[in-house]
Amino acid sequence: MSTKTSIEIGASIEELSKIESAIESLFESGKLTEVNYGNVIVASTEACLNAINHGAKNDSNQRVLFDLEIDEKEITIVVTDKGAGFDYMNLPDPTDPANIEKGSGRGIFIIKNLSDSLEFENNGAKVTMKFLLSEPVSVEA
Repeated sequence: MSTKTSIEIGASIEELSKIESAIESLFESGKLTEVNYGNVIVASTEACLNAINHGAKNDSNQRVLFDLEIDEKEITIVVTDKGAGFDYMNLPDPTDPANIEKGSGRGIFIIKNLSDSLEFENNGAKVTMKFLLSEPVSVEA
């Protein structure tokens, strides 16, 4: 059995609170472990910010889709936008001294380091993150 949450938001930073609230309520209901909660909320926020800023170009009329599913073993999160995508195979290394001072360019690096797996589809307009559960959780609805 699994628990699914789907949210569609307008592509604006103000809408991120809907995603954060959904993740927080899953944590409060015991469906997310404390260990996973931090990784999931930070990676989800980063992925949604990328979709808002880059995929939807901050156009609040554009939509960003956020899907989260928890089963007994893992959490799967999919963030999708309607943008053209990006070259996810050739991203600059944010730990390179030439990039340390830059104010952006860390989102995918952060997501890769917080998730157990990361996949891109549609030229990067669809991002799937998986997080292995560190301990069993109740996934009853």
